[in-house]
Amino acid sequence: MAVTIALDAMGGDHGPAVTVPGALAALRSHPDLNLVLVGQSAVLEKELARHADAESGRLRIQEASQVVGMDEPPAQALRSKKDSSMRVAINLVKSGEAQAIVSAGNTGALMATARFVLKTLPGIDRPAIITAFPTVHGHVHILDLGANVDSTPEQLLQFGIMGSLLVGAVERKDRPLVALLNVGVEDIKGNEVVKKADELFRASDLNYHGYVEGDEIYLGKVDVIVCDGFVGNVALKASEGLARMISQFMKEEFTRTLFSKLAALVALPVLNALRRRLDPRQYNGASLVGLNGIVIKSHGGTDIVGFEYAIRVAAEEVQNQLPQLIGARLTTLQGQSNPST
Repeated sequence: MAVTIALDAMGGDHGPAVTVPGALAALRSHPDLNLVLVGQSAVLEKELARHADAESGRLRIQEASQVVGMDEPPAQALRSKKDSSMRVAINLVKSGEAQAIVSAGNTGALMATARFVLKTLPGIDRPAIITAFPTVHGHVHILDLGANVDSTPEQLLQFGIMGSLLVGAVERKDRPLVALLNVGVEDIKGNEVVKKADELFRASDLNYHGYVEGDEIYLGKVDVIVCDGFVGNVALKASEGLARMISQFMKEEFTRTLFSKLAALVALPVLNALRRRLDPRQYNGASLVGLNGIVIKSHGGTDIVGFEYAIRVAAEEVQNQLPQLIGARLTTLQGQSNPST
């Protein structure tokens, strides 16, 4: 199945220096992939000229004169940057010229613009951000990771449905196990929103596990963990900070003395295997689910390898027709809740 993806080639901390070679790497790995580099043509052509394999009939440039700054207020970007690389790339999805967009740009601007241009699916109040976290048994998908600071119980249920459908489609899992993130596993724990959401989850046809606590995120007990964007973003950032701290501690300890340096040489194969297993780049590419189109947010500071992984995520969701799958499921649920109509 041929897949066409629009890339916000100017977005992120590094812009074309990462997005262009990341795109070329994705083309080498995926023979059915077509890419559109959206941005300032002169800048993109200069970057392409630095790569010997840039000539490809599966890659083209779409001009966009403006760039959304990483710290730019979302409302300002939406109002005044109508010819930004981000907006033009999203427009390509809207028009059907591309089946997905990948951007490493401003998260708030991406969410606001994608929601304005593509609209949400029927039955979805708000889109949510979802990505995979590593666990001892593989990985777990968590949402929302920052799109919605406050969420109602009904919206948390929508997140659970979307997360379950995404994992079921992408990982070929029948009835993924879904849980709510809470401050305890007992029924009396949690705020009123979480308690009400628990009731809704139990009444739904989701494969519902119940509550999990923060220390269970990495144990691999469930496939999907649901929370509001405030909690999810704190969990995400805390995890990233912890990973950097552990990496720094290991580096310091293995270089502290001559003996520790020798020990590091002996342990090098194990350390390299651990680094590959926990490499955050292979988890790059968060999905903005609930929209009438596929939108993938890459980490702003990612490198070439990480950006290529984000493109892979987009291609997988296109092949699995994720928005159509979620839309059909929500239509079915609405019909069941309104049998008279």
